Amino acid sequence: MEADRRVVVGVLGEVEMWLDDRPQPVGHARQRSVLAVLAAEANRVVPVDSLIDRVWGERPPNTARSVLRVYLTHLRRALATSRATVTRHGSGYVLATELDTVDLHRFRWLFASARGQEDPQRALTVVEEALALWRGEPLAELDTAWAQAVRERLRRERAAAETDRIDWALACGRHRQVLPELTARAEAEPLDERVTGQVMLALYRAGRQADALAHYQRTRQHLVEELGIDPGPALHQLHQRILTSDPTLSPTNTTTTTVGAPSLMVPRQLPAPPRRFTGRTDHLTVLNAALDRRGTGVIFAIGGAGGIGKTWLVLAWAHRHLDRFPDGQLFVDLRGFSPDGTPTDPAVAVRGFLDALGVPPDRIPVDPQAQAALYRSLVAEKRMLIVLDNAATTEQVMPLLPGGTTCTVLVTSRHRLHGLTARHGAHPLPLGVLTDAESHALLVAILGADRIADDAHFTAELIALCAGFPLALGLVAARAQPDLPLAEAVSELRESGLDALDADDPTASLPAVLSWSLRHLTDTQRTAFALLGIAPGPDIGLPAATSLTGLPDREARIVLRALADVSLLDHTSGGRYAMHDLVRAYATTIAHDLPEPVRGAALDRVVDFYLHTTYAADRLLFPQLHQIRLDPPTSGGHSQPLADRSAAFAWLDAEHRHLLAAQHVAATEHRHHIVWQLASALTTFHLRRGHRHDNLTVWRTALNATAHLPDPNALVLSHRRLGRAYADMGRHEEADRHLVQALALAEHHDDPSQQAQAHGELSWALYVRANGQQALEHAKSALEIHNALDQQAWKAHALNMVAWLSAHLGEYDTARKHCQTALALHRSQHDLFGEANIQDVSGWIDHQTGQHNQAVDHYQQALTLFHRLGHTTAATDVLEHLGHPYSALGQHDEALTVWREALELYRQQGREADAERVQRQLADLHNTR
Repeated sequence: MEADRRVVVGVLGEVEMWLDDRPQPVGHARQRSVLAVLAAEANRVVPVDSLIDRVWGERPPNTARSVLRVYLTHLRRALATSRATVTRHGSGYVLATELDTVDLHRFRWLFASARGQEDPQRALTVVEEALALWRGEPLAELDTAWAQAVRERLRRERAAAETDRIDWALACGRHRQVLPELTARAEAEPLDERVTGQVMLALYRAGRQADALAHYQRTRQHLVEELGIDPGPALHQLHQRILTSDPTLSPTNTTTTTVGAPSLMVPRQLPAPPRRFTGRTDHLTVLNAALDRRGTGVIFAIGGAGGIGKTWLVLAWAHRHLDRFPDGQLFVDLRGFSPDGTPTDPAVAVRGFLDALGVPPDRIPVDPQAQAALYRSLVAEKRMLIVLDNAATTEQVMPLLPGGTTCTVLVTSRHRLHGLTARHGAHPLPLGVLTDAESHALLVAILGADRIADDAHFTAELIALCAGFPLALGLVAARAQPDLPLAEAVSELRESGLDALDADDPTASLPAVLSWSLRHLTDTQRTAFALLGIAPGPDIGLPAATSLTGLPDREARIVLRALADVSLLDHTSGGRYAMHDLVRAYATTIAHDLPEPVRGAALDRVVDFYLHTTYAADRLLFPQLHQIRLDPPTSGGHSQPLADRSAAFAWLDAEHRHLLAAQHVAATEHRHHIVWQLASALTTFHLRRGHRHDNLTVWRTALNATAHLPDPNALVLSHRRLGRAYADMGRHEEADRHLVQALALAEHHDDPSQQAQAHGELSWALYVRANGQQALEHAKSALEIHNALDQQAWKAHALNMVAWLSAHLGEYDTARKHCQTALALHRSQHDLFGEANIQDVSGWIDHQTGQHNQAVDHYQQALTLFHRLGHTTAATDVLEHLGHPYSALGQHDEALTVWREALELYRQQGREADAERVQRQLADLHNTR
């Protein structure tokens, strides 16, 4: 390589630098590799992660970043006197230099210059200078995926230069000199028509006409056998000219004669980039990283719902990286989910690609498989981007995948295309909704920053209503241009729902776009999709979905997977399935078209599933509780087995929102007995988890339902439970009204058991109002009735309340006596909840009587039991109680610990008054330390 007293960085061979014609090794092999990577991307920033990946490969050492910094410091010193500098730029590094100081870029510049020469002799001189820069294997010291991709790309560039060199050599009459080289190339590349033409011309000019014609026949036979095609027009024409000894083929004629030379026309089929593309930073980063890491040879399967912005993402990214695909870009809409419902035949797409690649019609084989083989051959050595948009299936895509490993393929589909990933190594890239910030940026791009700022309230509401769905955001924003106030557009969406997102143009109508996803589904799958739209709760698990659809477990799982594969469902963590709000709204409209018996039976089955599983969970949480009687599940419905108390809590925690929604559905469907049964089955869970507001809501709904039920016990129970819920919320007048009503109804119907329960709830309501004496009277009444009815479990709980109230009235000896009796009863009944309550009461009594160490022991036992039961509400109260004997014992650190934990839990449970009390106790403790 010519140095002319300048530093030159070598890439086309061993990585080194030249200074004043003398080799000057940079040093460590990795250090030279860092220089090579920067040189290959001269004047372009290479991110640090890409540098490490390109130099060390997929498993860099932990010290790679620190070692890289050392190497770059040495490189700066080595280049200090040159025209090249290495500088930090953002998150990467750049080698800033004139391109002729890097042999790779100098080669490319010389080759382009040669192609621009009119004189073949001058072109030959320049291309030989370019080829002389090669000194062996490029990037020989690197064996990373990036280096391999670059070497393959450079091999093709060198081969193109060699082929052009031979054309110019032939034009200069050097046919005898190049003939040996051409013969070897023809043996290595028997299907390359351009090389065949060069061999034929060299042989003819060397006086070997028969050999030239025989070589043509051998090539023709190869083409027919391998690809099913005849030689192209250019080679055929050269054959005819040799047959007739065309005088223009004389070596004295300096006009270049080529066959199959590269066309100057490169396919540029990409549609225009989206003007208002915003966000998707993470997805763009993934695409960029793959391109940087692996060169151009990569396949991505970009999946997502209709209208989610898959094509926009692809086009936005592609137009930002056109320079990486110098051989062109191919694009086809495979119409997998289009208005006419007819996906593009892949054979039609292949034919379109052959036309775009400039293949003459008479060279295109008739057989579709031969056409696909020809397509793969033509793009196998190209650096091209191939976009397969809106694919229906993996089978539709497969014939369009290029040969070789040099093209980037981006496939978009509503299907997940698992086969493309499994069989062809495609990278799945699922596309979800926009974030609120991205949605805001999109609206700014459409409506302008000033208008968005002026309508900030309605902008926020629009973003919430569209929930990040790009097509929906775009539709509403478009209607707000230029004259319709944004407030009116948002109001229409709020009031009309999905109808506000309809349009005459089906491609701009969200209902129409979503409807195309249903065309490939079976009747069973479409019915399941519709039913999922009306299922209770924000998402659904497989057991509930099985009851909803009435399908066997295995078939239900297959149906859900099929809906997820076409992006109508999202398969989320924990084995649950969810719909975007707008997709669900569309599913709901489809559900209204189902026959009423089908829709009604599905809701009955899923509501029964939630009721019966909740009932089973409640029995695990509180087996001593008097249980209600349930009717058998609706035909086709079932419950989910729960192994133990932990499984019960886990299921109730996960399904709580769905259970509330199931009660609402039952109320809407006038299944009144299920409304109050669900409220009853949820009560233990609500009390133990601190869901006070939800407990109030379900019992208000239950009380309304009991007006339609003949069972008086349901009415008494609803008044009593609702009164307790009001008392827990501090709404004392309403609590008293319902609890007095419950007691009156129980007495009217001569139901002593319900009377005892009503007395018990009244005692609690009066206690929280600091009316201890009246509370004690009701507690004693409850105890007397339970004792008379020989209800030992409830007698123990009544003793708890009498002990607690007696202690608060200063009757400590009486309270201790009741505690001892109650503890024995609870243990005989295996009632851990009752035992935990007694330990709490005993701790309070000991603390009040100065026995603080014993109080700590009782509270710790209570805390252990409540944690075991999952009763977070009571456990939080015990934590607060425990802080008092700790403080009295001077154990301030322990007191601080339990009160801080109690404070946090009270806040989580929404118990603000309790939280404020503990906050004051913490402040007092700090002041006394």
